[in-house]
Amino acid sequence: MKKILISTVLIFSSFGIKAQTVFADDASNFLTAYFSPLGESFGAGLNNGWYNTAKPHKLLGFDITLTLNTVSIPNDIQQFNPNELDHFNSTENSPTLLGAGDGATITYENPNLTSPIVFTMPDQIIKKSLVPIPMVNAGIGVGKKTELDFRYLPNYTFEMGFVGKTSVNLWGVGVKHDLLQWIPIVGDAIPLSLSLQAGHTEFNTSFSYDGPSSVSQSVEMDVKATTVNIIASKKLLMLTAYAGIGYNSAQTTFNTNTNFELGINGNSVEFDIPTELNFETTNEVRANIGLRFNIAILALQANHTFSKYPVTTVGVGLSLR
Repeated sequence: MKKILISTVLIFSSFGIKAQTVFADDASNFLTAYFSPLGESFGAGLNNGWYNTAKPHKLLGFDITLTLNTVSIPNDIQQFNPNELDHFNSTENSPTLLGAGDGATITYENPNLTSPIVFTMPDQIIKKSLVPIPMVNAGIGVGKKTELDFRYLPNYTFEMGFVGKTSVNLWGVGVKHDLLQWIPIVGDAIPLSLSLQAGHTEFNTSFSYDGPSSVSQSVEMDVKATTVNIIASKKLLMLTAYAGIGYNSAQTTFNTNTNFELGINGNSVEFDIPTELNFETTNEVRANIGLRFNIAILALQANHTFSKYPVTTVGVGLSLR
C-alpha cells in the first residue's frame, strides 16, 4: 500500500508543469485513465470478506474475523492508450498507476490552445500485480434469522519518507438475512442455507507532500464500495462450503487542496483550481466460492471471487453461534 501511495504522489509531481494548461474536462479524462485502476482495485477488495457462510448468527451469536483480501490486477489494466482520449496523442501505451514500464511521450492538442503541449509520463519500475487489503470484521445476530455485520480499521498515521505523514482508515456496515424462512414448509426441507447479504464500505487515505518550495500540500483518496449478494452454504461436520453471486459498485474520488504546487527537474508551477476527480462508478456482476473450517470456536476461511478484478480472501476468527 505504501508503494502505491508513493506512486500516486510521483504522478502529481510529474504532471504539475502542464496541469494549468490542460483544460478541465481533458485533464479529468486523462487522470481518470491513469488513476482509475487504483480506485477500482480498492473497490473490488473492499466488497469482499463480508461472509463465510449463508447462515446468519442466532440471537446474540457473534464472530470477530481478521481478513486479508488480495486483489489481482489484470495485465490489460496496467496500461492505457492515450489515443483513446480526446485531444491526446502518443505513439505508444503508457503504464497506469498500477503498471510498470517506460512512460510515454504524449502530445496534447486542443483547438483552444495556441500550440500543442508535449509531456512525458514518468517511468515506473514496480508492477503492482497484487493489492492486499486487510480489515477486521465482526457480526452479531439480532433475531429473526438476521445478522448485522461491521468492519473497521481505526485511523492509522505513519511517516513515509518524503511523502510525510500518511493516514488510512475504513469502516463498513452490512446485513445478512435468511430467505428460506419465508418459504412455508418447503424452506425447512431444503438442505442448505440461503441468504440475502448486502454491505457498504468506505475507505479513506490522506497524505502530505512537500512541493518544490517545501510547501506542505495534501492529497486525499476516498473509495465507497457497495455489494449485494445471494449466498448459499452447506455444512458437513467441520467444513462449510459456500458460494455467492451478486453485484458490486464502487465510486472513487481524488482531492487535492487549492494552490497546489507541482514540479519536476527543478521547475515548478502553482495553480489555484481545486483538483477533484470523481471517477465513473464501477458496476459489475460477481461470483465467488469458498470453504470455512471450524475447530471449536476457531474459524478459518478461504474464498475466491471471479470479477474484473479477481479477489482471493483468507481469514481467521472466533465464531460463536
